[in-house]
Amino acid sequence: QVQLVESGGGLVQPGESLRLSCAASGSIGTIGLMGWYRQVPGKQRELVASITGCGTTNYYVDSVKGRFTISRDNAKNTVYLQMNSLKPEDTAVYYCNAFISQLSPPSPSYPYWGQGTQVTVSS
Repeated sequence: QVQLVESGGGLVQPGESLRLSCAASGSIGTIGLMGWYRQVPGKQRELVASITGCGTTNYYVDSVKGRFTISRDNAKNTVYLQMNSLKPEDTAVYYCNAFISQLSPPSPSYPYWGQGTQVTVSS
């Protein structure tokens, strides 16, 4: 069974930084596109950043460009989100997403989600 486990959320003041991590575990075949989403109560989940399997192409929502950086370590099956210059409007639950194919039982690529980690930016 494949699982995604996130860590690194917390409470910070405006202008500070946080680094989120998301590690995939289980019977993993290949991991393709990975991304971070965020959601606040009453709103739809929003794609914040994504990175391709080889890490050559990244996407960022306009509101985080220049402040957030997504990266991945394929040897550790882990994706990161470095968040700098945090603003109160970045407050949300952040979710990791990854397209993963299983080895056993063999399965095609399927989108998996982490459990979410709370990020709160407040003075």
